[in-house]
Amino acid sequence: MRKAFYPFAAVLFTMASIASIQADAQDQAQEKPLVIGTNNWAENVAVANLWKLVLDDHGYDVKLADVSKSALYAGMDSNDIDLSLEIWLPYTDKSFLEPYKNTLEVHEAWYDKTGLGLVVPSYVDIDTIPELVEHADEFEYQGSPTILGIDSGSAIAGMTEDAIETYDLPLQQVNSSEPAMMSALDSAYRNHEPMVVTLWNPHWAFANYDLKYLEDPDKVYGDGDTIYWFSRQGFSKDDPWLTAVLDAWHMSDASLSDLMAEIESQDDPVAGARTWLDENQDQVDEWLAAGEQIQD
Repeated sequence: MRKAFYPFAAVLFTMASIASIQADAQDQAQEKPLVIGTNNWAENVAVANLWKLVLDDHGYDVKLADVSKSALYAGMDSNDIDLSLEIWLPYTDKSFLEPYKNTLEVHEAWYDKTGLGLVVPSYVDIDTIPELVEHADEFEYQGSPTILGIDSGSAIAGMTEDAIETYDLPLQQVNSSEPAMMSALDSAYRNHEPMVVTLWNPHWAFANYDLKYLEDPDKVYGDGDTIYWFSRQGFSKDDPWLTAVLDAWHMSDASLSDLMAEIESQDDPVAGARTWLDENQDQVDEWLAAGEQIQD
């Protein structure tokens, strides 16, 4: 009897193992691949990691592709990227969208009113961009009057070059990464020194520092944008569930600021997004409910 028992047990074990492997393979096969194009802006990092966590739990295999702004649009046009969570219209990203306006899908807005422009600490004694002309020497950085910005391929960098020309500013724009710019601003702020940077809201900096936009009388930076999500052509037909969910997504300035601040405090996008998600699941469930209506 014992000799017959062990082979039988081995068969049961093997069958169970095969069933487990097949189930795992089936689960993996059912995961829908999704490529989300991202950039290194604070709010983009925040919402991209939030949605990756949410969608990884809803049958998607999400990959975040960190690319330049121009590569993002080209990648969606060639179907290498499925969607991106952030396009600022009608001003900031108009020039990037223009070549692809007939091949990309711009969907619903999720953030209502942005800000964009030149920003200084509130203790700085000027209030407008034209005043930089007479006070340029106060804003020296590494020996020259400077506007410290982010990467040169960004929309705000191009607008800042336009502002320098429009207002005939005797300052140069020095481009770097957003973290490098914020590090320099933090150092100047702690030492109560003048500094002018290119900045936008939503951004966690406005919660951490007392800052102000310099008034832009010629509206070089526009008059505020709306943030939409957008995708490759045909995405809404290919994935009506996710389209409905993202169309239902909306964040107030307070909720987005909380998300970004959580990420900044933990210095970890995934951990910060997870903490925010755990504390705001009811809000996320409201977005997901829109997808259930499609399934019904």
